[in-house]
Amino acid sequence: MSEAQIPQRGAAAQYEPAVEGEGGESPSGEQERRKRQSEIRAVLRHLVRNRGAVVGLVIIGSFIAAALLAPIIATHSPTDTAVVDRLQPADAEHWLGTDELGRDLFSRMLYGGRISLNIGIISVAIGILIGVPIGAVSGYYGGRLDIITQRFIDIMIAFPGILLAIVVVTVLGVGVTNVMIATGIASVPIYARLVRGSVLAAKEQSYVAAARAAGIGDLSIIFRHILPNSLAPVIVQSTFQIATSILWAAGLGFLGLGAQAPTPEWGAILSNGREYIRTAHHLTTYPGLAILLMVLGFNLVGDGLRDALDPKTR
Repeated sequence: MSEAQIPQRGAAAQYEPAVEGEGGESPSGEQERRKRQSEIRAVLRHLVRNRGAVVGLVIIGSFIAAALLAPIIATHSPTDTAVVDRLQPADAEHWLGTDELGRDLFSRMLYGGRISLNIGIISVAIGILIGVPIGAVSGYYGGRLDIITQRFIDIMIAFPGILLAIVVVTVLGVGVTNVMIATGIASVPIYARLVRGSVLAAKEQSYVAAARAAGIGDLSIIFRHILPNSLAPVIVQSTFQIATSILWAAGLGFLGLGAQAPTPEWGAILSNGREYIRTAHHLTTYPGLAILLMVLGFNLVGDGLRDALDPKTR
């Protein structure tokens, strides 16, 4: 989404001397607050009218609720083994059956959802915290700094995301924490490029020129005026990136580079179950469906947000 599509605060409204009204708030500030509230309501109305987005929200909400309530819903401990019950199909005691060590698959799936959601959210947060400032500073100042920064970003983009994550995990070591760091670093160039493009368009706007004329510092202009007007594409990309990070994490777990036994993680469960796919297909069916549904949910919400945040579609 281009900067022109995002409502901007007018230069006059931002830099005119404040005239105090009732309650100590300037009329321009009150108008701006009402404008933001109206914009948020318009986005929410458009989002709830999008059936795909509503379905995605239901899917994501269900997974989040199951993850939060895992200690209450789980019928067994996710790590307790019972070899005598290994590879059992679904029954009244084990709702999704048992794995190769007799562990309850339903309980492991619940706790695995916690891990996948944590990886997706935290890795995206890492990507935003690193990539957004890099892209903002690079796009605003330009020149040699922009050239050096973008060549480094080009090197990172040259590697597929999952391959870059594998390299980082190989350097840092296996484990859930390192998977979060690896997938977060792999998403940095995406945010850096996205924000750089928004800043390049925004810095030519009149409200930025007015801020410079008012003597406001560069960093204040970037983080208080330009970035708030560039949040829409970052929000949309973050929704898609959570889904991508969950896929990357599952892939790393499948390769044995993610969560280590006995930690219940969907990719690792899927990897362990492939040896028994002919005799106990539930070991691969349920984690595969869980990954599919969670990724689908975030993608549907991302599509809905992209349309809702675009004034042209509203």
